[in-house]
Amino acid sequence: MVAAVVIATEAIKPHPQALPNKHAPGEVDRPEMVKFIVADPAKLPGIVVDEMTAELVGEWEYSTHTPPYVGIGYLHDLKAGKGEKSVTFTPELPETGWYEVRLAHCYNVRRSTKTPVTIHHADGEAKVVINQQQEPEHERLFRTLGTFRFEAGRKGRVRVSNEGTESDKVVIADAVQFLPVKK
Repeated sequence: MVAAVVIATEAIKPHPQALPNKHAPGEVDRPEMVKFIVADPAKLPGIVVDEMTAELVGEWEYSTHTPPYVGIGYLHDLKAGKGEKSVTFTPELPETGWYEVRLAHCYNVRRSTKTPVTIHHADGEAKVVINQQQEPEHERLFRTLGTFRFEAGRKGRVRVSNEGTESDKVVIADAVQFLPVKK
């Protein structure tokens, strides 16, 4: 199963600013979660922005150690530079309207319990704090941040930060999904 994920993701290039993964292919702490990896973000519904096209502030490192994740892996903040790092996901939305915004992250006890996420939308911004130790409700991978109105194009964004997070916990940034909602 792990080998298939590696083969399927070979065409996806890692973020050029991120530090490389330190784990060997197939080295995971939770093998039972490998089946929830989504190797190809394009196969997900809606508009998905994976970390490889996000804007990084500060030093982030790739990992594949704790599945599930979207694409070739996820980023973490190395438990360092608290308050100085962020990952911003900017979608290219096809039309103005309402979108359910979901954040992908793997989860376990080594994750931050107070990860700040800011959603910049057509009507302003919303700030939420999430517990990345809790299992996300959608396929054990995505958690809903809320439903917001966005303008078409690249006018909205979602920013994951490590500001105010625990010094001994990591912040995870993987992908953001925008699902159109009829209102």
